[in-house]
Amino acid sequence: MNPVVLSLAFSAAILASLFVKLWLATRQMRRVAAHRGAVPAAFAATVALEAHQKAADYTLAKLRLGIASDAFGSAVLIGWTLLGGLAWLNGVLLDAVLPRWGGMAYQLLLVGGVMLIGGLLDLPFDLWRTFRLEERFGFNKTTPALYATDLVKSTLLGIAIGGPLLALVLWIMQATGAHWWIWAWVALTVFQLLSMVIYPTLIAPLFNKFEPLSDDALVARVQSLMQRCGFRAKGFFVMDGSRRSAHANA
Repeated sequence: MNPVVLSLAFSAAILASLFVKLWLATRQMRRVAAHRGAVPAAFAATVALEAHQKAADYTLAKLRLGIASDAFGSAVLIGWTLLGGLAWLNGVLLDAVLPRWGGMAYQLLLVGGVMLIGGLLDLPFDLWRTFRLEERFGFNKTTPALYATDLVKSTLLGIAIGGPLLALVLWIMQATGAHWWIWAWVALTVFQLLSMVIYPTLIAPLFNKFEPLSDDALVARVQSLMQRCGFRAKGFFVMDGSRRSAHANA
C-alpha cells in the first residue's frame, strides 16, 4: 500500500476515534447538565438536591478532563507515529545501545522508553485529577508524599515484573517462528494466573495495610457461606481502602 495513503488512513482512524469519544462525552454532558436542577423522582425521597447537584458537577468535571486527556493522547500518538517521535527514539537507541548490549537490551529499552515518556506526558493530567478535581469535590485523601511513594513503588514494580515478562515475550517471538503468538499467549496466561496468587500476598501489602477482621461473628458467617459454596480462605482482613480516596472504604 502507498505510504501516503496508509498515513492518511491512519490519521483518519485516529481522528474518527477521537470524534466518537468527544461526541459521546458531550452528549452525556448535555444530559447531565439538563437534569442537574432536580433529583430523579425515584430518588427524591433519599437524595438531597445539593448532593445530586454535587454528583452532577463532579461528573461534568471528570468528563471535561477526559476530553482534554483524550485529545492530548491522540496528539501524542500522532507525534509518535506520523511526526517521527518513535523513529527518533529508535535511532538514538540503535546508535547507543545496540552495538554495546545487543538486540534484547535495545528492544527492552525501546519499549521502556516509549512507556516512560508516555507516563511523563500523562503525569500532569493524573496530578490535576488527584489534587485538583478530586480535592475540589472532597474525595482526595492522597498526600503529595503518598503520591510520590506510590509512583516510585509502581514504577519499580513495573520494571521488576514487566521487564522480564517483556523479555520473555520478545524471546518467544524470536525463537518460535510464525506461531510465536500462541506461545506468547500461553506465557501471558500463566503469568496472569500466578499474579492472582502473588498480588494479594506480596504486592497489595506494599500499598495498603491489612489487619485481621476482629468481628468474630462476621468471620463465622462468612466462613459458613464460603463452605456452602465450596470455597476456603486462609484469613479475613480489613484493608485501609479509604487511605487514598473517599470513593472507597475499608
